[in-house]
Amino acid sequence: MRKLNVLLILCLALLFGPRVQGQTNTGVNNAALNGNYAFTFTGVSGNGTTSSVFGAVGRFTADGAGNLTSGELVTNGAGAGATSAQAFTGTYSIGADNRGVMTLNFSGSSAKLAFAILANGNAQFIEFDASGGAGTIGSGTMEKADTTAYSTARITGEYAFGAAGFDNANNRAAIEGRFTSNGTGTLTNTAGDVNGYGTDYAMNFTAATYTVANTATGRGTMRLAFTFGGTPDTMNFVFYVVNSGKLFVMESDIVTTATPLLNGAVVQQQIPAGGFSNASLNGNMVISLTGHSACGTASGVPKAVAGLLTTSGNGALSLTYDENFCRAPNSVTGAAGTYSVAANGRASIQIGGYSLVAYLVNLNQIFLFVSDSNVLFGLGEPQAAGSFTNGALKGTYAGFATDPVGFGVVVFSGEFSADGASPTGTMTGTEDIGASSGPVSGAAFRATYSVSASPTNGRGTMTVTSGTGGNAVVYMISPSKFVAVSQNDPNPAILDFELSSGAPASVALSSMTLNPASVNGGNSSTGTVTLSGAAPASGATVTLSSSNTTAARVPTSVTVAAGASSATFTVSTSAVAASTTVTITAAYGGATRSSSLTVTPAAPPPPTVSSLTLNPANVFGGQSSTGTVTLTGPAPAGGAQVFLSSNNGAARVPSSVIVPAGASSVSFTVNTSFVLMSTSATISASYNGTSRTATLGVLL
Repeated sequence: MRKLNVLLILCLALLFGPRVQGQTNTGVNNAALNGNYAFTFTGVSGNGTTSSVFGAVGRFTADGAGNLTSGELVTNGAGAGATSAQAFTGTYSIGADNRGVMTLNFSGSSAKLAFAILANGNAQFIEFDASGGAGTIGSGTMEKADTTAYSTARITGEYAFGAAGFDNANNRAAIEGRFTSNGTGTLTNTAGDVNGYGTDYAMNFTAATYTVANTATGRGTMRLAFTFGGTPDTMNFVFYVVNSGKLFVMESDIVTTATPLLNGAVVQQQIPAGGFSNASLNGNMVISLTGHSACGTASGVPKAVAGLLTTSGNGALSLTYDENFCRAPNSVTGAAGTYSVAANGRASIQIGGYSLVAYLVNLNQIFLFVSDSNVLFGLGEPQAAGSFTNGALKGTYAGFATDPVGFGVVVFSGEFSADGASPTGTMTGTEDIGASSGPVSGAAFRATYSVSASPTNGRGTMTVTSGTGGNAVVYMISPSKFVAVSQNDPNPAILDFELSSGAPASVALSSMTLNPASVNGGNSSTGTVTLSGAAPASGATVTLSSSNTTAARVPTSVTVAAGASSATFTVSTSAVAASTTVTITAAYGGATRSSSLTVTPAAPPPPTVSSLTLNPANVFGGQSSTGTVTLTGPAPAGGAQVFLSSNNGAARVPSSVIVPAGASSVSFTVNTSFVLMSTSATISASYNGTSRTATLGVLL
């Protein structure tokens, strides 16, 4: 078998025939792909001479036995607008190592994908059918979809968005921002930035709307109208619902030199009480970005960057990163900078002579782009607590090349096993490779690696020893996820590795509980996820979601530490006008558990004393008067004990009186004595920090 010319280092070392194994799986793990899925795909179509942007979003139902039904796909490419939704059926087969192949059957055509299953039941995939130097090169993700969220009303609350792509001349652009969705199709509190081919412009919105047009498939549309740099513009998107907190979006406009094809996501934005601030970025965050560079006379050269961004919580930062820039490695350590975070989550970042713009999704989690002609765009993900060494990179991982930005990028998906040995670890695996010259199935992989906690926590190097070899730099996000960038691949991409369903899975998610199960809006509840046993060495990341993020919000995930069997998380709530039941769902290893939280209207504040009256206001000594205490509202359960007093012994009152529960007033008797001369007494009533007085005249 011929050896490929283009090598995607780390996991794209192609080997000679005897060491290449075909996708001969027998479907023994077909049940791993089961249920409803939404997917997104970013790619490049072309040949050795020309190429252009291509994208797709869609959904399907997998039956767990190798069949796909209810498939739907929308595509877009240069010179065209988005297609109408194309129906498809299909088949798939997943082998013992959790590598799979999938065929999508359309009317008159088909497409082939290779994929790897993750521990959470999602999958990473590549297109697997280019040949002879022509076709489509690309990759994407399939994620389990919540069909109960297929409605306009379920898309409600605060959201952040990010997307990037190219126009029909392969000029790169990116957008990011945020909005509030009211659940009826209107987006408000909109803010955004666009990197228009190298220049950052604020997006000044004039209108923004959305609708879930098809409640059977979760397909919807979104329209953003805005001005940037004084120029009016409109972007139209098609999206598929993953859940109420996530949408896969693709621009549906005709792709021209003025209108790029952007692919990305809309995700729930977790705004802390009082809004975001500089304190919302505090700690370590792993960033991964891709873009285009002009290198001498060559333009459109793929660029990839990964690094560790450390923020202080008060506006200072440092960045260590590694990049493949103009087909050469470059490393920068400890670059100092500053940042400023607005209440809506927009962050302005300065590092050296570079300006970056980010929008926060959550604490230490961002969409990010660099405001220069490379149009680097990607994500920042919070690095888990702890020190990362070789022992953290241990287990079975699914890996793939993300978001290819050039036709020369060689994409892959596969399953890999790391032994965590120190001082040098070994990673082996099998990958499926989608190159323009033709797909390669079952290529063997072998590499050694070393990860250190100092001076940059979780940064490591990897040396590929299979095939023609190569080097890469890795950054650990957590024991269950890391990213890498090749140092000598001429067409680099960000390589993403996440815990695979092929990892030892001796534990399952057994329960998820909430305490208390009912709270007044504005208060919080504590959720607890419990596994059937101790979490593996890499920990267990449990995905969380809420059916109503306006009333109750949860973090996107919680990690059960290695060796532990449970972890807790906070459910934050907002004030509600009526009692609202929210379903909180946890997912791990293909299993889901749910609990209901009832969010009730906050109890009204306890009443205070509104008035005290006496009738009559004057009596002869020895006669009585009737006092009436009135509260500002109904007395609470158990009644309201109002304390009484008189400043003159000529008039006597009981020490207290009880306003019955639900009532707002009560009467009492003021007894008087005979007096030798007319006098007066001040009667006082006190409750809940308030007092009222009335004067009684006692006459001779």
